[in-house]
Order: sequence, then structure tokens, then C-alpha cells
Amino acid sequence: MLSDIVRVLVPATASFLIGMAMTPILTHYLYKHKAWKKKAGKTALDGSQALEFNRLHETHEVRAPRMGGIVIWGSALITIIGIAILAQLVPGPAFLSLDFLSRNETWIPLATLLVGAFAGLIDDLLVIRPGGEGIPLSFRLFIVLILSSFIGWWFWAKLAVTAVDIPFAAPLEIGWLIIPLFILISLALYASGVIDGIDGLSGGVFGSIFGSYAVIAFAQNQVDLAAFSAAIAGGILAFLWFNIPPARFYMTDTGTMALTLTLAVIAFMTDNLGGGVGISVLPIIGFLLVATVASDVAQVVSKRFFGKKLLRIAPLHHHFEALGWPGYKVVMRYWVLSVLFAVVGVIIALAALQNSVL
Repeated sequence: MLSDIVRVLVPATASFLIGMAMTPILTHYLYKHKAWKKKAGKTALDGSQALEFNRLHETHEVRAPRMGGIVIWGSALITIIGIAILAQLVPGPAFLSLDFLSRNETWIPLATLLVGAFAGLIDDLLVIRPGGEGIPLSFRLFIVLILSSFIGWWFWAKLAVTAVDIPFAAPLEIGWLIIPLFILISLALYASGVIDGIDGLSGGVFGSIFGSYAVIAFAQNQVDLAAFSAAIAGGILAFLWFNIPPARFYMTDTGTMALTLTLAVIAFMTDNLGGGVGISVLPIIGFLLVATVASDVAQVVSKRFFGKKLLRIAPLHHHFEALGWPGYKVVMRYWVLSVLFAVVGVIIALAALQNSVL
């Protein structure tokens, strides 16, 4: 039997290599079919024209294709299904022990990844049409609401998850309120997908986050979930290889919707269900996602109730651009911070796990 470390490292490596191999083929077709927005420009959350953003990014949105997120979920999916098939076809324990497609740990996050990827892909395909606007935000939020409601119910009714573990304290019993909590976290994480706004930014941030949860799941002996998280992290790194400035493509909704919704599931699975504190450390590990959503909310509130903008541009990373920071400087500083917050979150999660064992 292979060691648990190998069972996690092999999917991560395989996903990365598959992502690297599939990207030239994917980008060939994306460029061939001109899979980018045909007209640059965005509107703000309040419906007004995002003039400052459009001034800074008037050519960025139409210089590279969308749908780069296919590399992430595509490489992870090929890895998961490929290893599962090999485990059935090749005799011997090696491939069988590598198979991490399991009902109790990876079915739910895999299903969420695919639903989010498919919904985001439809939106991207609509956006790249001449004059295309994509799926209306209200309908996308409705999709997230329906999906998260079902999964939240599943955690409560089928998996008997009724509490949130608190680091170094007793679990917080909330009963059926676990359902609206999951919905709220899913919506907030989906909103954070707007961090996909500068070349290389989202890949570095999401890579740190999923790598962190791979470590946490592994420490909690959720090896299949750790392998799943590591496979996604491997796909993200392959995407990031081609997304550093100047980006060959953008992640867009098929990537951000898949990743953010899957992250919510993984956080819950590494919480009370896995004997850890996956939910409590999510705001730490994903602090830059929190800051992204908070800056958007603060901007809207400030404009509506005080009649002025709090930031030059929201979300926060574009504000730094408007202040004169080059895009690459914003990205690299976000990378540093994402690793820092990831390390802090993992340390807290592992310390809380050790404390619960003692």
C-alpha cells in the first residue's frame, strides 16, 4: 500500500502535468474562435458605469480569451476519473490505493465543482457572443442559492452536521441553522470571485487556499479530501503558469464559480464533520477573498448612503491600481499575503486539532 503522502502528492502532480499539457490545445481553440469579450467595459454594482475601471482596463478584457478555468477543473476531473478507472482496470493495490473518488469525502465537492463549472461555462459562452452580456447576476445568484440550499440541507439531514467547531473551545451547536450558514458562506465566496481581475491574481490566491485545505484535510486523516484539494491546487498552478502577466487567458466564471462553491463545501467537510475547524479558519485562509467582498460592500454602502465613493475603484485590488501601483506589484503583494494568511490559518487549524486530541 502506498503512503498517504504519496496518495496526495500523485494527484496534485498529475493534475498539474495534465493542465500543462492541455493548455496549448485549449488556447489554440480559444484564440481560433476569438473567445473573448467583443466590447470592453464593466458596470459597477449599483448599475452605473465603472468609469475608472474602464479607463485602466479598456483593452485588457478584449486581448485574451475567457474560460481559462477549464484548465483547472478539467485537469482535476481528468485526474480523478483517470485514477478511478485505472484502479478498476489495473490489477494490484497501487492504483487502488490512489483512487480518491469516495462517497463519504469527495462525491459532494466533485459534484459542486462540476455544477459550478458548467454554470460558469454557460455564462462565459454567452459573454463572448457579439454584444453578449452573459447570464444575469440575479439568475447566477439564484443558481448558487439553489445549489447551496440543497448541499446545506444534505449536510444537516444526511450527514448530521449541526455544529460549527470553534478553535480551543466547545463546538457551537446551531442545529438546522447550518443550512442558512452554508448558503451565506457560499454566496459570500461566490461574490469574492471578482478577485479574478488582474493577470495572475486569482490563481495565486486560490492556489494558496486550496493547498491549505489539502494540508488541513490530510492532518484530519481525510486523505481522499486532501487528495481532491491537492488535485485542484495542481490544476490551479498549471493555470497560473500561463496566467502570469501577460495572461494567455482569464479564469472567468467557469473557474471562479467552480472554485468558490467547492471551497465552501471543503470548508464544511473539514469542520465538525472531520473533527476540525475548517469553517472558523476560512476567513483567515481566505482573508483576501473576505477583503474583496468587504471592499465591494463598503463601496456600495458609501455611495448609497453618503453620496461618495470610499475607494477609487472597488474591489480593493483595483483601488491599488488606481493609486498607481502596477498590476504586477498588486499581484505579487497579494501572493505574499495569501501565503502568509494561509500559513496562519493552517497553524491555527492544526493547533486546534492537536488540542482536541489531548
